[in-house]
Amino acid sequence: MGGSPELAAGAAAEIVFPEVDGGEGESLGPPTHAILVQLADGRVEEELAELGKLAESAALQVVAVLRGRKQRPDPRYYLGQGKVEELAQLVRESSADLILVNHFLTPSQERNLERALSARVIDRTGLILDIFAQRARSFEGKLQVELAQLKHLATRLVRGWTHLERQKGGIGLRGPGETQLETDRRLLAKRIDVLQHRLHAVESRRNQGRKARKKAELPTIALVGYTNAGKSTLFNAMTRSEVYAADQLFATLDPTMRRAAVAPNRDVLLVDTVGFIRDLPHELIAAFRSTLSEVSEADLLLHVVDADDEALAVHVDQVERVLAELGADQLPILQVYNKIDSLEDGGPRLERNSAGQVRRVWVSARTGAGLELIGTAVMEFLRAAKSRYRLHLEADQGKVRAQLFGLGAVLSDDEDGAGGWLMEAELSPKEAGGLRRQGIELISPETDGAVDAAAADGPDGTEQVFSGS
Repeated sequence: MGGSPELAAGAAAEIVFPEVDGGEGESLGPPTHAILVQLADGRVEEELAELGKLAESAALQVVAVLRGRKQRPDPRYYLGQGKVEELAQLVRESSADLILVNHFLTPSQERNLERALSARVIDRTGLILDIFAQRARSFEGKLQVELAQLKHLATRLVRGWTHLERQKGGIGLRGPGETQLETDRRLLAKRIDVLQHRLHAVESRRNQGRKARKKAELPTIALVGYTNAGKSTLFNAMTRSEVYAADQLFATLDPTMRRAAVAPNRDVLLVDTVGFIRDLPHELIAAFRSTLSEVSEADLLLHVVDADDEALAVHVDQVERVLAELGADQLPILQVYNKIDSLEDGGPRLERNSAGQVRRVWVSARTGAGLELIGTAVMEFLRAAKSRYRLHLEADQGKVRAQLFGLGAVLSDDEDGAGGWLMEAELSPKEAGGLRRQGIELISPETDGAVDAAAADGPDGTEQVFSGS
């Protein structure tokens, strides 16, 4: 099987697990002593290091580590019988009261391990759910985490009451007709239904807010990336905010939105989202779908990557998989390589493809190096989706003219001699559609003809972009 158990102190040369200092959102009281279990064919140390960071984020004290290799999970314990015996011995030696298994365990495997080890056992999914429960601050976030936890718990209910039995024949043997397990399941299903109803109401309000933001004509840019890649630090640097940021996994849970200037007279709406991670529990993705919809509704995604990450390629791939699951993999993506101050030869720069399009920006959110390059790249992305038009505004359409200037879309502006204006502007399909529905004729310089209404309206053809004169 390979790999004997090693206490964390004895393995310090390979992995260092920091002491827990009770950070933001962590549980109070003495830390729980935990043993980490990792069985894998490759990248054992790398995955163990990530599990150690997850344990630290959950305010746990890691006292021992069990390594090993296993090609096929045991149906009863997941671990082999020999590893279960090693783990039991390790529990006795370290006085641990929690076992963290860095794999997905079935409910029966989890229960069998707890019986064999006389200690609580949690798999990777349960640990991440617990961290999210500690981090949730907003009303919506708490609802989403509770819903994910209950869906996870629903598969792990077992009969804990022996005196409540089904009805039986005979005098004195007739029970109440419903076991405690059935009662628990019924109550759990009712609570899940209540949470889903409340989340639906919150989602409706979120959709209304999204429509209002779209009417404000600000492009939405969402920060995505692997957890602890520096998204919140970059968000604070770009928006001059003070959103909580720390060197820990899932420091930010609830999404935050702020206006950010990416160029003179050109603002965007920046969205900071929850970080992704390998094997993100499906319960969380389902529960947080309304929050993560801010990603799929964005005009541009900034994929923040830790430039000093040894598993950079793996983590980039994991983020792309989650984006595909959210239906956001077709959106334009700009990779932002952060933390270049940790590299020996790192310097801020733009990387372009063979067509001259920006694909990567190298910056340091902590020092501010290269942040102006993000603005340059964002402006290029926004302009790439726009077309040039000529238009005529009447004297009573000054509000539309002001909105065009606010968008930074005006290329030229001349008076027509009658109080109106002859203008040339760069517009997205959505912006052009809003003008077209107000009866404003748009002429493309390339064709020197009026723009077709269907082409101007864009894919939805319904949204009001400009609020009128």
